[in-house]
Order: sequence, then C-alpha cells, then structure tokens
Amino acid sequence: MMTTSEPFTPSADLARPSVADAVVGFDAMPLFIRKPNPDDGWGIYELVKSCPPLDVNSAYAYLLLATQFRDTCAVATNEEGEIVGFVSGYVKSNAPDTYFLWQVAVGEKARGTGLARRLVEAVMGRAELHEVHHLETTITPDNQASWGLFRRLADRWQAPLNSREYFSTDQLGGEHDPENLVRIGPFQTDRI
Repeated sequence: MMTTSEPFTPSADLARPSVADAVVGFDAMPLFIRKPNPDDGWGIYELVKSCPPLDVNSAYAYLLLATQFRDTCAVATNEEGEIVGFVSGYVKSNAPDTYFLWQVAVGEKARGTGLARRLVEAVMGRAELHEVHHLETTITPDNQASWGLFRRLADRWQAPLNSREYFSTDQLGGEHDPENLVRIGPFQTDRI
C-alpha cells in the first residue's frame, strides 16, 4: 500500500482573508468563511456540542464531513482560527438539483452577525453547486431559530418554502421530536 503525506495548513493559518471564501462580521470581529479541512473535525464537534438543541454526532462524523464532503460544507473562524460557525450538507445523488442541509451551528461569540445565513449562502454560491435550485433540510416544530433562518432565506431568494412531517417521533426512537422536511425552491443559484 502506497501512502502519501499531504501537508495540511493549520486552522489559524486558514483564517486569513487570502484563503477564506468570504470575510463577514464586524471590523472589531471579522469572521472568515472557508471549506473545512481535516484539522477542523474536533473544533466542529466542540462547536456543535455548545449549540443545543442541535443533535451532536461523533467527532469522527464531523471529520468525515470536513474531508469527504468539504465542497458542500463550510466553517467560519475568528482571527485566532477558532471555529465559530459550521454548515454541513450534500447534493442529493437522486436529485442533483437539490442541496440537503444537514446541520448549521453558530457559536455564542458569533451570534447576531447573520452568520448562519452567510454560511449557507457561501456554500450555495460555490461552483460545485451551480446546478442546485432547491434546498432541503429538516427542522423540529419548536426550533424557532431554524424556522426563522429558512424563512429569511426563502424571502431573500424569492422562492417558495414548503414543509411536511418527514420523520415521526416513533421513527426517531420515541425520544426525539418529529422532524419536518423543509424545501425552498426553485431559486436561481446565481442570484444568491
């Protein structure tokens, strides 16, 4: 078996505007949005743990997202390289015009900056997603922050938003609220 060693750039070095997809936030606290890398897995895990009511997956799952799905995920870091925001998702193999957003998290330090919307729009604006015209996600009925985010996205993108129950409490083992499937679209990706 042949092993290659590719150099990785530490997160703090990636938090420079020359590497970031976007620079957002305020002058006093700029935030840098970029594709994740293998060094980000643990930081993503710690961020999601600090953002209830989000479901926390394993550190390994976040490492896979940061590597295998990096083109459809994004992290936001502060100037020190600390991960303060994350969005994960993928283009559906059975519907290549649809991006399924799995999870979006914004840490306490970055709340109130519009970072969740900016993370989603940073991913949606990538060349890899230029054929995408629908966004899907699931939201529990009582997660008002998520409902607000996706209503704002639908308004900004001038696209309809529809929802229906997708996973019942029984399907989720009886200890989880039901999840509604939320679909935004169609929209024009080049207008995001």
